[in-house]
Amino acid sequence: MHILLSGIVGSTAYGLAGPDSDVDRLGIFAAPTQEFHGLHRPKESVVTTAPDKTMHEAAKWARLALGCNPTAMELAWLPDHLYEVRTTLGDELIEMRSTLLSAPRVRDAYLGYAVKQFQKLQNRGDGTFASDLRKRTAKHARHLARLAHQGAELYKTGHLRIELEDPQWYHDFGNQVADGDIDAAARLLAGAEQWISSGRSPLPERADEGPIEAWLRRVRLACLAEA
Repeated sequence: MHILLSGIVGSTAYGLAGPDSDVDRLGIFAAPTQEFHGLHRPKESVVTTAPDKTMHEAAKWARLALGCNPTAMELAWLPDHLYEVRTTLGDELIEMRSTLLSAPRVRDAYLGYAVKQFQKLQNRGDGTFASDLRKRTAKHARHLARLAHQGAELYKTGHLRIELEDPQWYHDFGNQVADGDIDAAARLLAGAEQWISSGRSPLPERADEGPIEAWLRRVRLACLAEA
């Protein structure tokens, strides 16, 4: 596997990790160019546990990023100390990260994922508060708040903040919702939707696919030359 870029993502990157939190890793690899010319296409993703790592083939990651998928997108916006593998092609990708963004897709992706977290809160069971259920509820609430805040900031500024400014606030918010205040999550989600809809975004209506297309061609040529 030719790794182009990889780093630590998830709760560790956000500043929300606790003593029992897993360390999640995400990366991009380039499949050998000749494998695209046979009967079977190469794998687009490789997922492992212990350690928890997800690796996307370069073209798949590009498609996810153009859709402003929150999980994929954060790999291009990590603080420098969280990258574990950086190559020349990986650095090129970081430099062009803003060209992958578009206002409608940021809005739909981040708010869409936040809504999914809210639905998990609504469907959390019969109302009992077993310890594992409470932990899951708090986790969903934290993710909802993070997605809403990150999405709103990205929409308004064109910059994705990975390290949260006040991680303790998110823990307190998660505990508040886990204690039964689901309305707090509904209010936060509605506030983010209103904040986004009330202002303009510096992001374009459509992403510029030219730079990422040219980058993918350079990846394929580089891997062909190596072979």
